[in-house]
Amino acid sequence: MSALSIRNLNLHHGLLHAVRDVSLEIASGEVVTLVGANGAGKTTLLRAIAGAHPPSSGAMMLDGKDITTIPAHRRVGMGVALVPEGRRLFTQMSVEENLELGRMSGRPGPWTIDKVIETFPNLDARRKARAGTLSGGEQQATAIGRALMSNPSVLLLDEVSLGLSPIAVERLYDSLGALMKSGTTILLVEQDLTRAMRAASRVVCMLEGRIVLEGATTNLPREKVTEAYFGLNRERAMA
Repeated sequence: MSALSIRNLNLHHGLLHAVRDVSLEIASGEVVTLVGANGAGKTTLLRAIAGAHPPSSGAMMLDGKDITTIPAHRRVGMGVALVPEGRRLFTQMSVEENLELGRMSGRPGPWTIDKVIETFPNLDARRKARAGTLSGGEQQATAIGRALMSNPSVLLLDEVSLGLSPIAVERLYDSLGALMKSGTTILLVEQDLTRAMRAASRVVCMLEGRIVLEGATTNLPREKVTEAYFGLNRERAMA
């Protein structure tokens, strides 16, 4: 059984058809990267899985249970956690206070503040610091840690490297390495195609709301993914 199953999902922003008839299966423990140009529908899809964007049609299943109409706060309790683009931290609260918020779902599991700090050691000296005073890399680590504190079975990561320095991105992905091998199911949106394909076992490419390419990262040449990313395959087909 898939950890996450999406069937014929359609999502709108008003009159804009943002996600078009998307179907996707993600196995338990699998790390899948979702790539595509700006406006491809990646963030909208992640928000829909988290319950923050209602679908126009289609269905979403979590561990075989239909979650299509279940509100976002209940999905967190069922094991879905989203790290949104932009982090969305409570800037006047400390790192530890932001992390504690992740426990509010009441979902049992292994994640504690100490385990988050062990995973992201750059936060150790910043436990009591207000989130608004952190560097970009520290803020992103805190946002991921807050999601982990809810003990998710499916973790949605939206543009975790956006706006970070190359050194901060490298440090962040070094910390995520162990997490990606831990058995947590991860759907990762990442603009850095090389890094995305290195981190995941499978790549899914979206273009104008549709999935246009999907396959194991070991079997798909970067050039083929790049062509799908920019719609070059479709242009050749129409020529």
